[in-house]
Formats: sequence, structure tokens, C-alpha cells
Amino acid sequence: MKFTGTQDYVATEDLTVAVNAAVLLERPLLIKGEPGTGKTELAKQVASALGLELIEWNIKSTTKAQQGLYEYDAVSRLRDSQLGDERVRDVGNYIRKGKLWTAFEADKKVVLLIDEIDKADIEFPNDLLQELDKMAFHVYETGETVAAKNRPVVIITSNNEKELPDAFLRRCFFHYISFPDQDTMRQIVKVHYPDIKEQLLTTALTQFYEIREQQGLKKKPSTSEVLDWLKLLLAEDLTPEDLKRDAGNLLPKLHGALLKNEQDVQLFERLAFMSRR
Repeated sequence: MKFTGTQDYVATEDLTVAVNAAVLLERPLLIKGEPGTGKTELAKQVASALGLELIEWNIKSTTKAQQGLYEYDAVSRLRDSQLGDERVRDVGNYIRKGKLWTAFEADKKVVLLIDEIDKADIEFPNDLLQELDKMAFHVYETGETVAAKNRPVVIITSNNEKELPDAFLRRCFFHYISFPDQDTMRQIVKVHYPDIKEQLLTTALTQFYEIREQQGLKKKPSTSEVLDWLKLLLAEDLTPEDLKRDAGNLLPKLHGALLKNEQDVQLFERLAFMSRR
């Protein structure tokens, strides 16, 4: 079971090594990187390449670790007991299975994506330590123990919004997705837009990396944003000449796809003003 990338996803050598190492060690793969660098998409492509089902657990600020295991609906059970419903005799009727339970009981190995774990409370990773380590958990209401039939491939993503606990990190295989260089980015673009003209691609990527390297930029545009930008350029049938900027206007064409806040737009406007002076 080896991951080598797919036709739809350009995986660097160090990334494929990380994925395969995590699979071999049967450790969760913790993926960090800038937003928009393909962390979530990686899990989808790993599942596709290995022929496995993907189970996604998208984490929010209000998500609790217990929700990944199961939730007991005591309120519904109380209501049903008041109505004389026979279902109340079986507590299992009020147990809602979480994503980990679903992954553990799958008849075949699956890929479990725990997406953006850093959005949750700081205790969230610690609360999952034993379950991810032992691949089992206890259901107190029914007295049963749920153990993984097949140990899933666990991929955990983080945008580095919060530091993760050391005890959690020790149990993971870690990889940081570096922002693609121009050659890798060119390969990524070719996957999405195989017919893009070489001169337009070269001009657009040169301008894109100049924007990313601009000092004082609050939010650097990401891989997903340059793909959106190129889609707009192609839809508008713009030429390399159309993309040229001058001292009077340093903002790129259709800059709303790349610059996502007013501070960054104003930065380029100030630079243009200073160059005119």
C-alpha cells in the first residue's frame, strides 16, 4: 500500500515519503502548512490512490472530542419514556455514532480525515490521545468496547492557529507542506489547466510570486487562490500583455482573487503612489 500521488494531485517526494511512513508505522499523519496548500485535498487523494473510503471529520471551534466517538441523547430518551415509547428499553437507540466509531467499525481499512484540529479547544487533542493510540474506546451507557476492525489511515490537518500538546505530537508522524516553488506550482497548474499557454503561465506565476514576496503583506495568496486567479484570466482570455503593471497601478488584474483584505490592496496603492512621486 504505497502512495505516489495521483493524476489530480502533485505530491512532492518528501510528502509521499511522509504519507507512506505514517501508513507503515500506523501513526496519525499530522499535516501542517499555509491555508490553501492542499492539506485537506491530500487526504482525499490518498484515499483515492489507495482505493479506500474517506471519512471526514471537519472540526469547528465548538467541536468536542466526545462527538467523534459518540453522543448519548438523554433528552430524547426522557421524552420517549414520558410518552411510553418501547424504544427506551434499549439505550442503544439513543446513541449517535461519531466519525471515529464509523471508521473503527468499517469492514475494510478507511482513511479518516480530522480536518483543522487547531480550530478546537486546546484540550481537544489530549482528549483523543488514548482513542487514537489504542484504536478503541468504551461506551459507558451500553458497557461495550468499540475497537477498530482495521486500523484506519488517520490524516490530521492544522493551520497552526494553536500549538498542539507535546503528548499528542509524540503520537503523530509530522509533515509540513512547504509552499510550492515555481516549478512545482507550474506542475500543479498544468494538472488543472493543461491547455494554458506557456507565456501566460510564466507571466502570471512571475507576478504571483512577486506579490507573495512583497514586504508588509498581511495575507499571502495561496495555491488555491492562484488557481482561481488563473481560471479568471483564462475566462477573460487575457494575454501576457494584459497582465503588465506600471508605476501608476501596481495592483494585478482581477486582484480580488489574490488580495483578500483592504490593507493589502491599500499597500499596493501606496507603493504605486510612492513610485509616481
